This record gives sequence, structure tokens and C-alpha cells, in this order.
Amino acid sequence: MRRPPRHAPCHRAIVAVDVEASTARRNPDKITLRAALYEIVEAALHTGGITRRRRDPLINCGDGILTLVRPGDRTPKTVLLDRVIPELGRLLAEHNAHRPAHRLRLRAAVHAGEVHYDRHGCFGEAVDLTFRLLDSPELKQALSRSATPLTLVVSDPVYQSIIRPGGDRIDQNRFRPLVHVTIAGQCHHGWVQAPQPAAGRNGPPDRERRSAWPTRSPVDSGNAGRAEKMPS
Repeated sequence: MRRPPRHAPCHRAIVAVDVEASTARRNPDKITLRAALYEIVEAALHTGGITRRRRDPLINCGDGILTLVRPGDRTPKTVLLDRVIPELGRLLAEHNAHRPAHRLRLRAAVHAGEVHYDRHGCFGEAVDLTFRLLDSPELKQALSRSATPLTLVVSDPVYQSIIRPGGDRIDQNRFRPLVHVTIAGQCHHGWVQAPQPAAGRNGPPDRERRSAWPTRSPVDSGNAGRAEKMPS
């Protein structure tokens, strides 16, 4: 495939994942976890038909991975949400069941937009927004309260164009606009998929335990899809 002209924007679906509490791991453990992470992400993408010919090479982020998927009829964004992300969660659960000493729990962010390239790699506001969503305190809190090993946030454009219209395997009712980040004076909302509450150590979940959702109040439904100007 011919490389795009230098600095020319190219549309990409963007998926980023990050390992929970990776800084608490020793370097020998990180070697094992990184190998497992790459194997699981590659397998999940392959399940969705996103082969290496349909995406850029995986980008190492230290304790995470950035994936840029090229546009095409065979790789619609719905594939990321109804096949790749569920398969990623399934593979993580399977890995954790078989290797409890090297459990992996991930945050994932999905966005789409224009990405620029130079000889050092990719860059641009779309990439910045993806990582702001991924690193948001609300998403970290949602994962910490979840019994499942994967918690997902999607950008507002992805929610409005793919999730809100509905689909056979995408339930819009499982998403709430809990994440709010600002880039270049513009406020962006991120929609977090409902986590499953973590069970108590000695039995089923406590009925009086707090909600698995982060405590920050979501924006009201009338304003959820509208970006707001914020002071710089």
C-alpha cells in the first residue's frame, strides 16, 4: 500500500487499550503481560476480520496498544463494537482463568477521525482525544468497580453514528456519557459501557453496595450529544 503524502490527514478508526495498575507490576511480570496483551489484541482483531492488511502495525504504548484501522467496506466500525471488543473481553476472561498469577484488566477507548503521519509516527487531535478518554478518571473508576476484565469508552461521534441508531448486538442503553474531557477549549463527551458490579469476596454482590457506575453525574440526554465551548 502506498504511503499517504506527508502530513496529509487519513481517516482511521482508533482503538487504544491500557493495562490497569501496570506500574505496580515488576519488570519480569511485565514481560509476560505484554506478550499476552499483544497475543490477545491480535486475536480479537483477527476475529473481526481486521487483518494486518486492513490496519496499521500495532503501536506500542508501554503498558498499552494503539490500533489504527483503515476504512473499508469489510472493516466497518460496527465490527469493532459488536465483534472485536466482545471477543477481547472474552479472551481476557479466558486468560485470567488460566493464568491467575498474570491477570490482565484493560481499559479500552474507541474513536474515529483524521490522523496525520510523519516519519516519527501518527499524531493529531483524534489521537489525543482517544488517549484523553482512555486515561480519564471516570473510566479508571468504572473498571475498578467492574467484575469483568474490560471496560469500554467510546467517543460521542462513535456513539451518535453507530451505537445510538441501534443494532442487533449493540445495546445503546448500556452506555452513559460519564467522561468529559477538554481539548483546545472544546469539551468532548465519552460514553462508558455499563460494567458488571464486582462480587463481594465472600459471596454474591452486596445489595447495599454502591452503584458500579462512577459517581460523576452524566450530562442530561438533551445535551449529551452536543460539544460545548469551554474556556482555554
